[in-house]
Amino acid sequence: MHLEETTVPGVLVVTPRRHVDERGDFYEGMRVDALERALGHPFAARQINYSTSRKNTLRGIHGVAIPPGQAKYVTCVQGALRDIVVDLRVGSPAYGRHHVTELDAESGRSVYVPEGVGHGFLTRDDDTRICYVLSSTYVPGTQIDIDPLDHELALPWGFTHPPLMSDKDAAALSLAEAVSAGLLPRWERPGVAYSIRQE
Repeated sequence: MHLEETTVPGVLVVTPRRHVDERGDFYEGMRVDALERALGHPFAARQINYSTSRKNTLRGIHGVAIPPGQAKYVTCVQGALRDIVVDLRVGSPAYGRHHVTELDAESGRSVYVPEGVGHGFLTRDDDTRICYVLSSTYVPGTQIDIDPLDHELALPWGFTHPPLMSDKDAAALSLAEAVSAGLLPRWERPGVAYSIRQE
């Protein structure tokens, strides 16, 4: 698999090497050893979640307070979506910056989202299913929700008509409001170097 850095520190796009024959295909969806070499620190799976969404559903931007923090390894296992991560770490050189990745079941591509980075997506197909491998279990009251339509962030969702959103996401704070409320994590890893290698 190929691991690629993005403009948001610590966020990696992972593209598997697919083996195709007359039966179908096979690929490694996740290699913890390769991921840990690229990150320079351990990644332990503590919880796996799935969500299924109709076309034009917008979920996010979601994060988790530190502590406890939560890293995510996100894969589209059915359908297609536009995945967007946003650096919510106050003081990060990429604070407020985003990265877009198109995820679909055919490519098997995944995104690694480190602690302190928000995540959301817009579905392109009906019955789009996402798998999240998480580094921590759910802790009530630690979620950080940022308005995915915040004008300051100006995220390029690409929808042509209003998306389906939960009441919680529609009422989420703007980035500026979250900063004022002291909800966002601080950047604590300046100078981290990622050694990206093709496996």
